Amino acid sequence: MSSMMVESITNMLDRWTALITSGKPEIDVETEITSTAGEIIAKTSFGMSCENGKEVFEKLRAMQMALFKYTRYVGVPFSNFMCPIQNSEAKKLGKEIDAMLLSIITSRKSNVGQPQKDLLSLLMAESQVGGSSEKKLTASELVDECKTFFFGGHETTALALTWTLLLLAMHTEWQNQLREEIKEVIGDGEIDATMLARLKKMGWVMNEVLRLYSPAPNVQRGTNMWIDVVSMNHDRELWGDDVYEFKPERFKDDSLYGGCKHKMGFLPFGFGGRMCVGRNLSMLEYKIVLTLIVTRFSFSLSPNYCHSPSIMLSLRPTQGLPLIFQQL
Repeated sequence: MSSMMVESITNMLDRWTALITSGKPEIDVETEITSTAGEIIAKTSFGMSCENGKEVFEKLRAMQMALFKYTRYVGVPFSNFMCPIQNSEAKKLGKEIDAMLLSIITSRKSNVGQPQKDLLSLLMAESQVGGSSEKKLTASELVDECKTFFFGGHETTALALTWTLLLLAMHTEWQNQLREEIKEVIGDGEIDATMLARLKKMGWVMNEVLRLYSPAPNVQRGTNMWIDVVSMNHDRELWGDDVYEFKPERFKDDSLYGGCKHKMGFLPFGFGGRMCVGRNLSMLEYKIVLTLIVTRFSFSLSPNYCHSPSIMLSLRPTQGLPLIFQQL
């Protein structure tokens, strides 16, 4: 999948180069990266065209906004009647997304050519006649699995990268450290996915970003249990007095927990049997995107940036993230 990722990311960075050359160095990276991440998950996991992937992505984003306004009243009596417009809009979008994904699944089933090797193919293999009844997936379940993976597989990674670029723009010395590490590990050649695990400092940066700005700010378990990830990651008793500081080096000697005083105090991808199934794919995409960006550009925070993180299922910058770019 790495080659498809590189292709989509390179197209995005070429657009940035064109903007910089034309005298427009300020770029809203949150919008750009989220859109490209949607394109990547559409191609690598579902074999979708860019057009179909973009349409699903846009409808999912609109449904997310509508659902957030509606579900904030969960548990309140008669909450179904409090946001009738948003509730109706979310249901309409949900039906449209279901129809699109179902048509893709139907088309894949009728394709008698060379089978594609992606997530959708693996899911469909479980729904074929002849499989055990415990594993067989209905068409509706296939659609639901696709929606979950499409949404979870692009937005959280995109937001992790967005918050990373914010912190690197504020701490430019870490841009330089990452460039030096990339040059040492990868050199000037093409990105080899097997080399990415050796980017240790980039791993520290990723973990520190996930601690300070967790894209998944809470986790739900059981009937009504919420794990407040943001509070855990900003607890002085767990992390010490420098809890609010950006210090990737805290993961240097403890790559899993960053010196956290409790082994369950840092859960960037969950834990146990419910750990995020896409964590390896996410880390692969994160390192490829960041490698390509920092080796082509230096960047700083735009004076137009307004810091306003907000929880809308995920933790996002409500005013975007405008950065000022320079080509290297």
